[in-house]
Amino acid sequence: MPLDRDHVLRRAAALLTRKSTATMDEVARSAGISRATLHRHFAGRDALVRALESLGIEECEAALDTARLDEGPASDAVRRLVREIEPAAGLLAFLYGENQLFEGEGQNEGWARLDARIAALFRRGQESGEFRIDLTPAWLTEALYGLVASGAWAVLDGRVATKDFQFMITELLLGGALRREEP
Repeated sequence: MPLDRDHVLRRAAALLTRKSTATMDEVARSAGISRATLHRHFAGRDALVRALESLGIEECEAALDTARLDEGPASDAVRRLVREIEPAAGLLAFLYGENQLFEGEGQNEGWARLDARIAALFRRGQESGEFRIDLTPAWLTEALYGLVASGAWAVLDGRVATKDFQFMITELLLGGALRREEP
């Protein structure tokens, strides 16, 4: 029976999201395969993390497409984005903490594509007068990533109810990003 790579990656993501220090043996067990089989497909942890990175970028790009970032008010687009990205939040939380992905020359260009699309959404909100202009689109993008990762960890730890994930992220982010009218 051929290996279901997607199944292995999703099981690895689920495990590593809960336990980022999991060994390759633990990853193999969680996927229901032998360590030898895992190593035939992923030469080591770095190769597995890189494959998870590609999966995370792919899922984020799909969420960005589904969220229709160019439609309607920018704040509504942010809400749609958080809703669409929630299923991948755990994987993103794991990847967010993997410094090796963001160092050196080998950085995946997918992150730059994601950054550019999300920053464009925040820039659109600034240009329409909806968002504050004293916070850069790059900073708002990083804040969104940080809130999604923190929200995923809080849900996984049971400190936050799953049903509150979207509300808490969008309200905190937009509460700080919305332009306030001067008295």
